Amino acid sequence: MQVSVETTQGLERRLTISVPAETVDVEVKNRLRQVSKTQRINGFRPGKVPPSVIQKRYGKSVRQEVAGEIMQRSFVDAIVAEKINPAGRPSFVAKSNEDGKELKFEATFEIYPVVELKGLENITIERPDVEVSADDLDEMFETLQKQHQTWKENKRKTKKGDKLVLDFTGRIDGEEFEGGKAEGFELELGAGRMIPGFEKEITGMKAGDEKTIKVTFPDDYHAENLKGKEAEFDIVVHTTEGAVLPPVDEEFAKLFGVEEGGVEALREEVSKNMTRELTQAVKAKVKEQVLEGLLSSHDVSLPSALVAQEIDVLRQQAMQRFQGQMDPNNLPELPNDMFKEQAERRVKIGLLLGEVIKVNELKVDTTKVDELIATAASAYEDPQEVIEYYANNKELMQQMQNVALEEQAVEFLVEKAKVENKKATFKEIMNPEGK
Repeated sequence: MQVSVETTQGLERRLTISVPAETVDVEVKNRLRQVSKTQRINGFRPGKVPPSVIQKRYGKSVRQEVAGEIMQRSFVDAIVAEKINPAGRPSFVAKSNEDGKELKFEATFEIYPVVELKGLENITIERPDVEVSADDLDEMFETLQKQHQTWKENKRKTKKGDKLVLDFTGRIDGEEFEGGKAEGFELELGAGRMIPGFEKEITGMKAGDEKTIKVTFPDDYHAENLKGKEAEFDIVVHTTEGAVLPPVDEEFAKLFGVEEGGVEALREEVSKNMTRELTQAVKAKVKEQVLEGLLSSHDVSLPSALVAQEIDVLRQQAMQRFQGQMDPNNLPELPNDMFKEQAERRVKIGLLLGEVIKVNELKVDTTKVDELIATAASAYEDPQEVIEYYANNKELMQQMQNVALEEQAVEFLVEKAKVENKKATFKEIMNPEGK
C-alpha cells in the first residue's frame, strides 16, 4: 500500500492511497465464490452456477462493495502509520477501481488542530464568598408558605399581594381599543402582569370602588398601534382577597414530607438543600469565568466536522424541548445558523479542556465521581437507590466520569489563575437579575 499526504487548506488533509491489484482481485474472487453458493439463477442448480455467469451478473456490485471495505481499512492503516488524528469521518473518491489494476483512491478529511496552552496564569476569577444565613432561611420559609397560601375575602384597602376581581374598559383618545376591555378579570397585585403603572394606580381600592386611571403603554409594547400611547381605564372592583399564610408548625413540615422532627427537621432539610444549590451555583460561576478566560486567550481553528456534529446535538436537544409544546409533525426545520455560535463555543471549549487534560495527564478521580453521584442522589427520596442505579449503568457512569474529569481540568485552571474572593449574598448568587 502506498500513501501520500497533502494539506489542502486549513485543517483539511487529503490522503492518496494505492492498494495493489492482487489484494483487491483476490478478495473480489473470494466474495464472488461466496455469492455463487447462495444465489439461485434459473437454469442452474444451487452452487453450480459457472463463475463467468456470477462475474457478469454480480462482479461490478461486488467489486464496489469490496473496494469500499478496503478503502475503510486502508484509511485506518494509513492514519495510524502517518500518525494523523482525523476529526470526523473522511469522504472517499475512487480514482481507479478496475479488474487487474490497483485500487487508487483519495480520502479527504479534517484533523484536530494543534492546541498550545498559554497565559493560564493570567486568567482572573472572582470567587463568591457566601453562605446561607438565618435570614436567607427565613425568606425561603416565607416562599414555602406562599406556595401553600389560601385566600380570604377582605373589605380593607388593597395592597401588594392581594387578589382582585375587576372589570376594566380602556380608551385611547376617547375611543375603546381592541384588547382593552375585560370583565371578571382576576389580578394579583405585584405580579407584574399589566402594563407599567396599572397595578400601582389600583392599589388601595376596595371592593365596590370605581375609578378612572391614566397609564402609558411602553415604547416597546408588542402591539404596534399601542406603543407609547396614553390610555384611560375605567376600573370597577368587585371583590378583593388577601393571602393567608399557613402557620409554620408540624403540619406544615408534613406538607414537605417531614414526618418526624417537625419544624426544626424541616429547617435542617431546607438549609441542606439551599447549601447544596448555593455550592453548585458558586462552582458554576467560577467555571464560567475560567472558561471565558480560557476562550479569550486562545485562538483555535475549529474542524467544521466537529462543529456540524455539535450543531446536530443542539438541534436534537431543541427539538426534544419543542416536542412537549408542539405537535412533532408541525415542528419547523431548525437552521444551522441558529446553533452555530453555541456549537463553535462548545467545540472550542472541548478542545482546550482536552488539551489541559492531556498535557497535565489528568486521570478520572473516582472519589470525585462518587461525590458527584452522591450530590445528584441527595435530591431524591432514596439516595442509595440512585447511587446503585449509576453503579449498574455503564453509560451513565461514563457520563459522570466525563463530568468529573472536566471538573478536574477546571480546578487545575483555577489553581493556575489569579483568584480573588469576593463577599456576596445568597440572593446575589442565586437570583443575580433580581427576578
